[in-house]
Amino acid sequence: MINLTNKIAVALLALGCFYANADVANGSFETWSNGAPASWTTIDAGISVNANTTVTKEGTTSAAITVNTGTQGSTDFKQLIPVVAGQSYDFSVWVYHTEGGMKARLYVDGYRNYSDPNLVNQWQQVSYTYAATATKDIAVGLRFYDTAGFDGSEIVYVDYFQPTAATNTGGGTGGGSACSTNDLAFSLTTDQYGYETSWTLTDATNKTVASDSNLASSTTFNQNFCLADGTYTFTINDAYGDGICCSYGSGSYDLSLAGTSLASGASFASTASTSFTLGSTGGGTGGGTGGGTGGGNTGAGTYYDTITTQTGYTLKTALYNLINNHTAQGYFALWTFYQNYSLDTYFENDGTILDIYSEKPSGTDSYNYTKVTNQCGNYRAEGGCYNREHSFPRSWFGGANEPMNSDVHFIFATDGYVNSKRSSFPYGEVASATFTSTNGSKLGSATTALGYNGTVFEPIDEFKGDLARAYFYVATRYENVVASWQNNTTYSNAVLDGTSNHVFKQWQLTMLLRWSANDPVSQKELDRNNNAFTHQGNRNPFIDHPEYIDAIWGVN
Repeated sequence: MINLTNKIAVALLALGCFYANADVANGSFETWSNGAPASWTTIDAGISVNANTTVTKEGTTSAAITVNTGTQGSTDFKQLIPVVAGQSYDFSVWVYHTEGGMKARLYVDGYRNYSDPNLVNQWQQVSYTYAATATKDIAVGLRFYDTAGFDGSEIVYVDYFQPTAATNTGGGTGGGSACSTNDLAFSLTTDQYGYETSWTLTDATNKTVASDSNLASSTTFNQNFCLADGTYTFTINDAYGDGICCSYGSGSYDLSLAGTSLASGASFASTASTSFTLGSTGGGTGGGTGGGTGGGNTGAGTYYDTITTQTGYTLKTALYNLINNHTAQGYFALWTFYQNYSLDTYFENDGTILDIYSEKPSGTDSYNYTKVTNQCGNYRAEGGCYNREHSFPRSWFGGANEPMNSDVHFIFATDGYVNSKRSSFPYGEVASATFTSTNGSKLGSATTALGYNGTVFEPIDEFKGDLARAYFYVATRYENVVASWQNNTTYSNAVLDGTSNHVFKQWQLTMLLRWSANDPVSQKELDRNNNAFTHQGNRNPFIDHPEYIDAIWGVN
C-alpha cells in the first residue's frame, strides 16, 4: 500500500504550504486498512499491531501493539510528518501497559522520553516538546524496550498520538491541522476490486500533488491535503471500466473544503475528472462562488447577472438557459451528498439525517438515522432505514433517466417505508388519511377544495415550501422535455398539463403557489442550495429568488 502521508508531505513542501502545527495522521487510530493502522509506515517485524475497541483513551479504537521480541531495533512504529523551521511542537501519546515487562519510548526526530512500565492497567501520557531547526519531514512514533519480567510477548495499548497544540477530539486522520491556506479532506471507499482504482490530484501545471493506486478492497481511506491557492484537478480511474459502484461494492469518493464538496462521485466508467479553484478569486467547481451556512447568504454571487428585466415565460426560459447544463453525478452520489449535507443542524442539531417525512420541528423525533450506517436497506415499518425520495416521482419522467434521476435539487433523504407509502401519488392536501407518519405526513383522499379528487400525499407544513420550490425548479430545469411527461403515468397526467411553460394543472399550481408563500425560504434551504451547487454545478433559482415564482406564474 503506497502511503499517502509521505507523498503529500513532500508535495506540500514543494508547494510552499506548511502546517504550523505538525499533525500526526491517524493519531486516534480510527482508520485501518487490511488490519493495519492507516498512515503508520514503519511497523517492524518484532511487533504486531491490531485494532482494539475495548481499551481506548479517545475515540472508539486504539492500537493494540504486541511486542514479541527483546531486540529493540525490531520494534519501531513510526510515520513521517512535515515541520517548519522556527516552530515549536508539543507531541504526546497515551500508553497503557498490561504486564509491566515492557516500556515505550517516544520518538520525535530522535529517541526521547520513556513510559513508566510499573504503571499497569491504566493510561499514562508520554510527552516531548520539539523545536524545529529546519523545514523538513521528521519521523514520529514509538520504540519498545524490554524490562525485567518480560516473558517474550506483551500487549501495550497506544492511543491519542498527536501534538497537544493541534488536538482533534473527533479522532480520525489529520488531528486538527493548522493549515494556513486550504485544508482539504479526502475520503475514498473502494469497491471489492480496490486494486483497479487509482487517483491523482494535480495542480495548474499538471504537476502531481498527490496520488495513490493498488488500493485495498472494500476499505475507507481518509486524508487531509494542505493546498496553496490555485487551480487543481482531481482524477479517479478504474482499470476495469465500471467505476467503484455499484455492481461490486458500494464505493465512493469525496474531496471537500470546510464541508463543501469539490469533487465527489461513485458511478463512472473508466475515469472521472473534476477541476476546482481555491482562493478568494476562485471560480470553477466548488471554487469560491458557493456560499456557506448562516446569515441568510444565498452564495449566488454573480450567478444571476444575466437575469435583468425578464418576466413571465421569457424569464422562465432565461433561467432554463442558466441552469440546464448541470453535471449529473450519478444516482449513488446522492448518498455522499446526504452524508455530507443532509444533516440535522437546524432542529435537534444532532447531526443525524434530516428526513423530511419524520422530522418533528417542534418536538423529539420518533427515530433518528445515522448517516451511511442507516442507508436502505430493508424495512418493514418506519425507522428501518433512509433512502432517496424523488419528490417529483421518477416514473413521471420515464424511469431512471439522467440527469433527472440523480438531480439532488428535488431528491430528498426520507424514511424508506414512508417513501414507499407516498409511492408516486401527487402531493396534495388530505381530507381523510389512510396512513399518517410519525411526524404527521399523511396519505389519503384529497380535500374537495383542492380541485382534485384522487389520493394525495401531504407533507408537514415545515417542508411544503421546500417541495413547492423543488417542483418549480423541475418545471424550469427540464423545460425542454417536461411537456412529454404528462402521459407517462396516471399521476403525472393528474399533475402536468403537457406544456413546457405553464407545466402544471391549475389545481396543482394553485397549491404550490400557496405552499411556497406560506412556507418561505429557510436557512436549511439556502444551505442545501449552496451545497447542491457545489455538488452538481447549478442552483435552484426559486430559493435564491423566490420572487421569480410570481414573476413567471403569477402573470400567466
